[in-house]
Amino acid sequence: MTEPALKLPDYQDILNLPAHKIGEIINGRLLVQPRPAPKHTLTSSALGAELFQSFHKKDDGWWILDEPELHLDNHILVPDLAGWRKQRLPQLPETAWFEIAPDWICEILSPGTAKIDRCEKMPVYAELGVAYLWLIDPLLKTLEVYQLQQARWFLDQSLKDNDTVCAEPFSQHSFNLNKLWE
Repeated sequence: MTEPALKLPDYQDILNLPAHKIGEIINGRLLVQPRPAPKHTLTSSALGAELFQSFHKKDDGWWILDEPELHLDNHILVPDLAGWRKQRLPQLPETAWFEIAPDWICEILSPGTAKIDRCEKMPVYAELGVAYLWLIDPLLKTLEVYQLQQARWFLDQSLKDNDTVCAEPFSQHSFNLNKLWE
């Protein structure tokens, strides 16, 4: 007797999830998480507002978006924040998702997502050629800034508490890290 073939998850599996869940397909597995907690959301919103204000309106600026859905290779990913240089992505797509890898991604770590963000998503982001990755932990009040070099992540800065953030790819703008959790 032959075993039935396992069905790989697809986009319909994500669409079938309840509205209070976020689904991603990473390395052929469906990962389901609850919507972010308030502190997580506050940090993400504060950073998005900080960067949007400084970089969005310029013609050579950035698209900075909350929770964009990325359909890249066989993965469906939902980072907390992502940014595309407008030179690479002159217009937003008409679809509900993006098929071009961002230039920058920020993941806000939480006890339930930190392992996935670090161990599963970081390698995929490197594979996809995302140039910059920020990991923010609102509970520890830290920011780790990574740059992709030769397909590997290198830690460029590690900031904490009330440090001044002046980090790539947004180094022409600085702000106080505590703005993200006050």
